Amino acid sequence: MNTATIKFEAFEGLQNDECQKRILDAKKILGKKIIILGHHYQNESVYKHSDLTGDSLKLAKYVSNLEAKYIIFLGVHFMAEVANILGRANQITVLPDLAAGCSMADMANLTKVERTFRELSKVMNFDEKITPITYINSAADLKAFCGEHGGVVCTSTNAPKILEWAFKQREKVLFFPDQNLGRWTGYKMGVSLEEMPVWDPDLPLGGLDEKTIKDAKILLWKGHCAVHQMFRLQHINLFKEKHPDGMIISHPEAPFEVCKNSDFVGSTEFILNTIKEAKPNTKWLVGTELNLVNRLAKEMRPEGKLVQFMSHVVCECSTMARIDPQHLAWTLENIIDDKPVNIIKVPEREAKLAKLSLDRMLQIS
Repeated sequence: MNTATIKFEAFEGLQNDECQKRILDAKKILGKKIIILGHHYQNESVYKHSDLTGDSLKLAKYVSNLEAKYIIFLGVHFMAEVANILGRANQITVLPDLAAGCSMADMANLTKVERTFRELSKVMNFDEKITPITYINSAADLKAFCGEHGGVVCTSTNAPKILEWAFKQREKVLFFPDQNLGRWTGYKMGVSLEEMPVWDPDLPLGGLDEKTIKDAKILLWKGHCAVHQMFRLQHINLFKEKHPDGMIISHPEAPFEVCKNSDFVGSTEFILNTIKEAKPNTKWLVGTELNLVNRLAKEMRPEGKLVQFMSHVVCECSTMARIDPQHLAWTLENIIDDKPVNIIKVPEREAKLAKLSLDRMLQIS
């Protein structure tokens, strides 16, 4: 056994082919000691090494049933935190690159959410009137805030069920950090746009007056996904001009007008299943992350299906892309030496409260 952790610098200059070989060799040595979870947005160069794949909800459901000592998460920081919270106490969760964050998650932090809580409490009794819902794309401390205040976590798959549950608890919802998912979900449930004002956490009272707050059904946090925010109605119109019989399918993190003009709107799992189950030779414009779309386009080609990325700008989730073969090989070889790196460990109290909101989500969905 080595007495020191292998430094990443030893892997930085490795060619991808060499990394691929070392990853495969390491997986053979480690066997059932590890399990690799891969999110659909992950780059193919590491995604192909995943033992289980899925969107955020699917991966969260997997975690509680995993037997491996080490959970290697090919995703971003908040996903690894969820794995640590829902996994067994003796399991170790590892994120190959700690810089793999989420720009949307960064748009809401605990300081701003607690300040929002205090400001809204001046207008009404927060814990009697408002159910806080955090999208799973958020830090563990925000999930803990929801756990402490009778709230819940949601994903793009279960958001309608979660919102329906929330309104049975209290009359209003504070939805963060993604306004697009909250707006689309509320709209599909019959909540008017006027009843879903945007709360800007950097302005006094969120930039709203007391009447607007009291009349609101859903207060939407001013946040978004940088990738999905790129999609525009003009992309849909151009595709329809070229392919009048084509279908539009979008993720609910896309802007409202994109979702409203799509034939289908749903999570990454929904997008994958819908296109896979479609008739041969159909044409699809897809409003979600580039790696998923490219992978799906290649898979569907033998069936004559055209699967096209919605934007003309080539853009992948840049933080997700930080996990590359070099980081994965480095991570695995350190585990072989019993010197795991980049361990994700949520503080005990925070994990306990966050688990409350995650367990509520899993029970509801």
